[in-house]
Amino acid sequence: MEKKKMAFAGSWYPATAEACDASIQGFLKEKQGPCDGSFMGGIVPHAGWYYSGSIACRVVASLKSDEKIDTIILFGAHMHKQSEPFILTHGSVETPFGDIEVDKKLVDKICAGISVRHRAPNKFPDDNTLELQYPFIKYFYPDAKIVVCGVAPSFFAAVIGSMAVEEAKSLSRNIRIIGSTDMTHYGPDFGFIPAGTGEKAVKWVRNENDRNAIRAMKEMDTSKIIAQGLDNKNMCCAGAAAATVAACKKLGAVKAVELDYATSFEKSASSSFVGYAGILYELS
Repeated sequence: MEKKKMAFAGSWYPATAEACDASIQGFLKEKQGPCDGSFMGGIVPHAGWYYSGSIACRVVASLKSDEKIDTIILFGAHMHKQSEPFILTHGSVETPFGDIEVDKKLVDKICAGISVRHRAPNKFPDDNTLELQYPFIKYFYPDAKIVVCGVAPSFFAAVIGSMAVEEAKSLSRNIRIIGSTDMTHYGPDFGFIPAGTGEKAVKWVRNENDRNAIRAMKEMDTSKIIAQGLDNKNMCCAGAAAATVAACKKLGAVKAVELDYATSFEKSASSSFVGYAGILYELS
């Protein structure tokens, strides 16, 4: 089977199953653990595991169910508004815990219903927004298949999210949705310093800029999510977040829970830093 090889193992996250397992066990003991509830999907960050792995891990773990989960649909990718969405068409993705098979039947159905660029494993981009979630998915859902889709920050994001769920339902798939985005990238390294430097900048990111984006995600308003990301630079993958919200709403989610929030500044104080949020979408 054709395979999308790991590109960030050993740098952004551990290279071996044993080391990944140790990290995950540590993440589950940090702060608030996995939430209990009927969660259909969530938003995860995608920095190196040292910075945001704890939040991502606990969000993914919170999607577990007593029922077998057939497929995880993962939205992500750094894209411009005019970028063409893309999808992994077949094969598998590699993780330290073993490979995750692509749900080809579901991918074929999605591709038949929407315009999306087809990417084979050997042509699929090395993208941290996606790859850093694969080990978590394999660890918590070892028998699940995967659909991996890059989504641009445009109105079409909500269409993709809704369509993916419709096609999954047509195949009687029990699915969960994960959207990958970091929050504000602040500082001279990113060319974005509207609130100066130092502690006042960190407070502005935490309490204003990122808070506005989190509010849009918690309100489950796809148009506001896209606008926030484009206008305020507080989501690097607003399309993935909007697609996730649209998909979760299609699955019946009506409530959002903020699991956690942090910035890289807490781990490594610097004039350039990034925000991370973990959001869960619940049926009731």
